Amino acid sequence: MSEKTKERKRKNRYIAGLAALNFKVQNDWEIEDASALYTNAAFEIEVDKIFFEDCIEGMKKLPSNLVDLVIADPPFGIEFNGKGSQYNRDNNLVIEGYQEISQDYEQFTMEWVMKLPRIMKETASAFIFSGWTNLKDVLIAIEKANLTLINHIIWKYQFGVFSRKKFVTSHYHILFVVKDPKKYFFNKIEHYPLDIWDIPRTYRPNQQKNSTKLPEKVVMRCIDFCSKPGDLVFDPFMGNATTAVSAKVKFRHYLGFEINENMREIIIKNVKEVKVGASYVPYKTSLPDEEELIKKYPHLRKIKSNITETRTTQQTKLNT
Repeated sequence: MSEKTKERKRKNRYIAGLAALNFKVQNDWEIEDASALYTNAAFEIEVDKIFFEDCIEGMKKLPSNLVDLVIADPPFGIEFNGKGSQYNRDNNLVIEGYQEISQDYEQFTMEWVMKLPRIMKETASAFIFSGWTNLKDVLIAIEKANLTLINHIIWKYQFGVFSRKKFVTSHYHILFVVKDPKKYFFNKIEHYPLDIWDIPRTYRPNQQKNSTKLPEKVVMRCIDFCSKPGDLVFDPFMGNATTAVSAKVKFRHYLGFEINENMREIIIKNVKEVKVGASYVPYKTSLPDEEELIKKYPHLRKIKSNITETRTTQQTKLNT
């Protein structure tokens, strides 16, 4: 066996489930602490606002090094207004004014992505959503903007438009990028977080909406992993205000743009309806229960018992 092979060998024998049993969230806050961070956060400009203007022009007015996290779900550059017969929805509930990209999509993407690095802090990251049709343009823009791609996440959902001569598309791409690969904030709140997110789309019958809407669960996952309570979350394409709502209920501040003036009343209503911190819980409370893990991996019971016994013996020796 070569020396290189020896180096690669595990120092300790692998035991299924043990790492999950011992996992602790590195950055966690009790509700009172998270609330205090939110209340005491200070910014150069007034936050918790949504501006009804084009984000490319709007971002020019923002201070540098302002935002902690970007969540962007831009128009995908396809012929779409959310009213097609392939969608099981009441067209009267889809608000007019949604604007697809009529110009060259590569140029549009380059223009808004290039504005991100200046307004992002050194520790900031961004989650950029994309369909597969113009994914190449988004990836090129990320590289040109000197942002670093950390993960290419696949969001798998339960609905896809029926197709006759190709596979049904039932996923989006989420590009996790950072400004500085050595300084970005990432809070590992799960022991084994995968880059495939199987999260159903949410349906809200009889509610007015923009043409598309991200599930809060997807947006909150981005927020939980890559920001802290009191941080500022920025969305250049606010749509239904899903990012603003998700930030507010997680003790984060928000800022963003929406070009569709017809969405103003709905956005204001959506944000006002939720309370600050309403969905926040300390991350440790979301970890698998110890007994749940032991039930899945029965051999852990003996290991846990041995660890407890060893700790008790050590404590006894210290006390004597």
